[in-house]
Amino acid sequence: MSPDTLYSMMIRQVQKAIAFARKAHHGQLRRTGEPYLTHCIHTGKIVAVLVPSTGKRAIDTVVAGILHDVIDDTSESLDTIEREFDTDVANLVAGVSRLSYINQLLRRHRRLNENQAALSQEEANSLRVMLLGMVDDPRVVLIKLADRLHNMRTIYALPPAKAQAVAQETLAIWCSLASRLGLWALKAELEDLCFAVLQPQIFLRMRADLASMWSHPNRTGNARKIYGKSSSLLHQRMKSMAAEHEEPTETDEEYICMKVLLQAVLPFELLLDRKKRIDFFNKLVANSNLETKPKVVRDAAFALGSLVVCEEALERELFISTSYVPGMEVTLSGRLKSLFSIYSKMKRKEIGINKVYDARALRVIVGDKNGALHSQAVQCCYNLLNIVHRLWSPIDGEFDDYIVNPKPSGYQSLHTAVQGPDNSPLEIQIRTQRMHECAEHGLAAHWLYKETEDKLPLETSVTGSGTTTPSYFSTDIEDEGSIVDDGSHKYSSLKVGHPVLRVEAGHLLAAVIVRVDKDARELLVAVSFGLAASEAVADRRSSSQTKRWEAYASLYKKVSDEWWFEPGHGDWCTCLEKYTLCQDGMYHKQDQFQRMLPTFIQIIELTEEEENLYWAIMSAVFEGKPVASVTSNPSFQNNPGYSSANSTLMDSGINNKVYLLRTMLQWEKQLRSEASLQRVEYATKTYDASSGLLGEVVIVCWPNGEIMRLSTGSTAADAARRAGVEGKLVSVNGQLVVPNTKLRDGDVVEIRM
Repeated sequence: MSPDTLYSMMIRQVQKAIAFARKAHHGQLRRTGEPYLTHCIHTGKIVAVLVPSTGKRAIDTVVAGILHDVIDDTSESLDTIEREFDTDVANLVAGVSRLSYINQLLRRHRRLNENQAALSQEEANSLRVMLLGMVDDPRVVLIKLADRLHNMRTIYALPPAKAQAVAQETLAIWCSLASRLGLWALKAELEDLCFAVLQPQIFLRMRADLASMWSHPNRTGNARKIYGKSSSLLHQRMKSMAAEHEEPTETDEEYICMKVLLQAVLPFELLLDRKKRIDFFNKLVANSNLETKPKVVRDAAFALGSLVVCEEALERELFISTSYVPGMEVTLSGRLKSLFSIYSKMKRKEIGINKVYDARALRVIVGDKNGALHSQAVQCCYNLLNIVHRLWSPIDGEFDDYIVNPKPSGYQSLHTAVQGPDNSPLEIQIRTQRMHECAEHGLAAHWLYKETEDKLPLETSVTGSGTTTPSYFSTDIEDEGSIVDDGSHKYSSLKVGHPVLRVEAGHLLAAVIVRVDKDARELLVAVSFGLAASEAVADRRSSSQTKRWEAYASLYKKVSDEWWFEPGHGDWCTCLEKYTLCQDGMYHKQDQFQRMLPTFIQIIELTEEEENLYWAIMSAVFEGKPVASVTSNPSFQNNPGYSSANSTLMDSGINNKVYLLRTMLQWEKQLRSEASLQRVEYATKTYDASSGLLGEVVIVCWPNGEIMRLSTGSTAADAARRAGVEGKLVSVNGQLVVPNTKLRDGDVVEIRM
């Protein structure tokens, strides 16, 4: 079917759905006074942004979004919808209707707990698990999130007390679910809508603080050079408008209405689509009526405009510097952190708003041809880091190399904070495509490690609407100690022979520490110019590290045997270099004239298991023993290593189910069953919170990845029978089981064919 035919079909189906909804909801009004049909259309428009622009599944999802309230709020039946449209649309509408049970529970909770400000952590988790247990198709969740988002955009029509209760529930349930499905931009808008309702004064103050911080003219005097013509014009307008309206008056703060505050929340479509941001940017520069809008709305516009300025500046520099990244495809995107997330971080870390360096961020993704050029892409990441640090001044102590030293979740990326084009903080993330896919969809998924390591109690997050701005909004908080002291303490346990990575622009070389001086402030390092390390860094946690540890050990033995002990000692492929811990928290190379050079080393942080293996290999090399004698040791054969760390994160069957639901959102791609089964084998626990309530269990059945509903008490044999392959071997969560093993909600069942 041609694209034109598909588009025509989509238009006809959408128009038919709108006509059906108009007739079904005839005479119904929303609390805003608008016809109920407007809510149906807006929900469908939001869904349309979240799904691909073509394909029957996408069209059916948009149609179901328009019809989502028909069977609950009108006299129309599900049979009518199936007859007028098709089974897929009817199933989606039925699924959304089924989720209305969650709203009933929340309303009941509000009636029975009038004095309780918010859901407890346990209650929220139980509802999230129950909700996921009721979902057969992730498109149902998309429609429900779109429905909730439009309701939050118009929540000003509700009485204040009810609006605050709905906002608390949205934070506890729907924002968490949006992040679990990887809908970051939608989650950000939902969070800020809730924040505006629950903490209007703090919302107003933070909008003003960020606009003031990001609208400062460049202090170098080279605004035209850095911004470009259009960006410079925007900053000139920001400056003049800020001079006219530096602070909201007391009257503005006291009487500003909720509807205006909600208008100051940026639509997720702008956060999601860079082209829309640029269009918005161009209209902003040309708009002569912007000054007439409320200051909080202008402040939101400034925030988005500043992101566009940063994107344009970095894109221009990358275009100029293409010679540094030959043949590599580089993709640039930007994002603004939600005010709620900024507020939470300030509260958690007790810092001022000017110390939240990731309030706005740019992400650079280097293409690696589906992993075929991963090693070259890693080199390119470090090249780009050098380009960024030449364009903007890095902020001391804010560089994190998660490529060399991945997070426990497996997350890999380069993070650096710089003084952006307006001399205000800007975070830059640089990673390869494979690292990005792992971060977005794999074990390193942001929601996973955030929810397990960085919980913010719901009861203390945002309560009440009249709270004054807390003291930690001050921008004059002093740093707690110097960077150098913190760094030297961090590395005080370094010892000779420890592996490091030498980084010079995009050139990565293996190196080892030869001498530690001045309490680890100065290091003498042996660099091997024959040991390119980009491949080793690309596969930092792979099982082939043994050979690389042997190479490091051999390098250190060579230096010891040759009695090299001063900077400059070495031969044609090995050289000793001096490195000093600097204010930016990094070890920079020091030349013979005591000058600090951009070249730096990155300390390779070893896990306990890696450290034991590394020093065992080092001993074997020095004693002349074969390294195989170390790796054949039983204590290393069954080393849990990295998988055990992941196991603590993937501690529930529901997480595996969510992973699969997210995978299903890749509409036109086939599920990668082998990779997914590798990931789910780490799960050791399962939830059954919804089983007793719903009288059924929901499992994921492989090899087809089907989400299957069975009655409570069903066994592995029942799952095989339902799949039509009775009598086959069955494994549950990676373990072979007997046929009468009872299944629990969230189990991943694999039928061995």
